[in-house]
Amino acid sequence: MNEPLAERVRPKTLREYISQSHLVGPKGAITRQLEGGNLASMILWGPPGTGKTTLAQIIAAESERPFYTLSAINSGVKDIREVLEKARKGGGLFTSRNPILFIDEIHRFSKSQQDSLLGAVEKGWITLIGATTENPSFEVIPALLSRCQVYTLESFGKEDLLNLLKRAMDQDSWLQSKKIELQQTNALLRLSGGDGRKLLNIFELVVSASKGDSILITDELVSEMVNRQPLRYDKTGEQHYDIISAFIKSIRGSDPNAAVYWLARMVEAGEDVKFIARRMIIAASEDIGLANPTALVMATNTFQAVQFIGLPEARIILSQCAIYLAGSPKSNSAYMAIKNAQQEVRQSGDLEVPIPLRNAPTQLMKELGYGAEYAYAHDYPGNFAAMEFLPEVLSGTNFYQSSDNRREEEIKAFLKARWKEKYDF
Repeated sequence: MNEPLAERVRPKTLREYISQSHLVGPKGAITRQLEGGNLASMILWGPPGTGKTTLAQIIAAESERPFYTLSAINSGVKDIREVLEKARKGGGLFTSRNPILFIDEIHRFSKSQQDSLLGAVEKGWITLIGATTENPSFEVIPALLSRCQVYTLESFGKEDLLNLLKRAMDQDSWLQSKKIELQQTNALLRLSGGDGRKLLNIFELVVSASKGDSILITDELVSEMVNRQPLRYDKTGEQHYDIISAFIKSIRGSDPNAAVYWLARMVEAGEDVKFIARRMIIAASEDIGLANPTALVMATNTFQAVQFIGLPEARIILSQCAIYLAGSPKSNSAYMAIKNAQQEVRQSGDLEVPIPLRNAPTQLMKELGYGAEYAYAHDYPGNFAAMEFLPEVLSGTNFYQSSDNRREEEIKAFLKARWKEKYDF
């Protein structure tokens, strides 16, 4: 029994697959593709232990396609090219028999490694399935991302985890040889953190370490058997989002003590420092914005600095930025302005660009008057010419409303001196 329990009871069909009904349920996106026989390249994004590898294997089996696999941890460009060549020779172009290339932890591939996949995906030599625990928007190059559908897998809920345990006990011959009673499961579920593989690994450890064939599973037994309880933080699951939410809300609420506490929770749990820094860049613009424009510069520099430095010293840089952001005056006027403008665009659609603002690169456009009445601001006193820049039906509409802070009071005074009564800033 050298094979881990999670591997021994790995599902082989969609019918056996637990959870992710939005993808593999009767009306799921992947189910529909398999039924239609037209499988798109895809990125499976989700926390560890949510069945990404299993799903890729099931897709290959149920679509009856050759299956190739690479791990981003130990594969280079040479390995990729060798597999792509095998796939090219083994599968036809743009047919239902296109081989599947599964790449685990695709976010670990460098840009050049990801670039090497583009031609094969574009020409249809392979159907790519990449698995990642990191946000593909940041970790997968745009050219490759545009050629793939991104599907999000969710952490297992309580019922899903209990179903995993039940199925393992029903299917695995070693577990069936023992008399196991699940009296309490809270500790198992808590320690798993929504990770199905971790749940089965812990369960197997507890059963293996128990004496005799009659085993009563209790929370106390599980806690005794598991030597070190991992920090309750699942990197990309509920705790991940709850703690980053608490961190950002502490910054927004101008509480540096709470901000550094939640920062410490993330650092101690091994959170990616780039993720933390990215969220501070967003906060610097969304929550501080024009009240202190330097905050965005500070946060952007923090993101660059932590990439150079890395942990453990990066924690100091993150702390400095978090305290600075928490101690800055706050304004969400830039956030609200773009939100208001987008809402208007959705309501009013593609309004015509006023003739004076249009570009006139050709003689015909010039003859049609494009740009003819445009007033070049620098030709006027104070570098300002009062003309209409919005579509006529939106004239005088306020998308930007200044907040109550010193910096925006200056901006408001500047704008009101020029626009007089047209806009109420």
